[in-house]
Amino acid sequence: MPHAAKHALIVGASRGLGLGLAETFLRRGWRVTATRRGPAPALERLAAEGVRVETADIDDDASVAALLGRVGQERFDLVFVVAGVLIDAQRPLHAASRAVTAQVYLTNAVSPILFAETFAGTLAPGGILAFMSSVLGSVSLNEEGGWENYRASKAALNTNARSFAARHADRTFGLLLLHPGWVGTDMGGEGADLDVATSAAGLADVIEARAGDTGLAYLDYRGETLPW
Repeated sequence: MPHAAKHALIVGASRGLGLGLAETFLRRGWRVTATRRGPAPALERLAAEGVRVETADIDDDASVAALLGRVGQERFDLVFVVAGVLIDAQRPLHAASRAVTAQVYLTNAVSPILFAETFAGTLAPGGILAFMSSVLGSVSLNEEGGWENYRASKAALNTNARSFAARHADRTFGLLLLHPGWVGTDMGGEGADLDVATSAAGLADVIEARAGDTGLAYLDYRGETLPW
């Protein structure tokens, strides 16, 4: 009897890396459920190939709860929270508004953990819970500054994920904080080193290689460990 296809939940797949990851896992034979916050024509095209498209906003508790109500009976081998924002990152912290800084922190550092708490029970034993982090979240590598609110939000995400790991010490799934490289997306901007397909393939390789490992790791798209 053939094995059932593995199932991935990609959270924030309307474009860029989330979309690329949904397509990558689909091409690798996975079942894919992918979320969007609003209209996402490119993701809708993948729906015609079998991707289950759902609507969810990770900053909205009711929206996340409604998503759980629709898909919570599923068991996922991967839950990957990709969703994040980049707002006024080029401004030093004192030049960005408090409202913007609060929004960046909420979406990038708090909402992914709240989502994980809600969906932890949907992960299959040996599965992976992944968060899209960044090398900019490394405190020890921050020697030049810049990208202050974004950098701080990813460092906070890393810290919150470590607290999540401690709180769920008896978990049966692994935890990954992943740096995708500098990717040519709307968020990555011009001059990036990588295209979406290359980064998404690398991230998928890392995830597949870590299946069954219940530890916590902070890795880049090549599988190399990053310093906290």
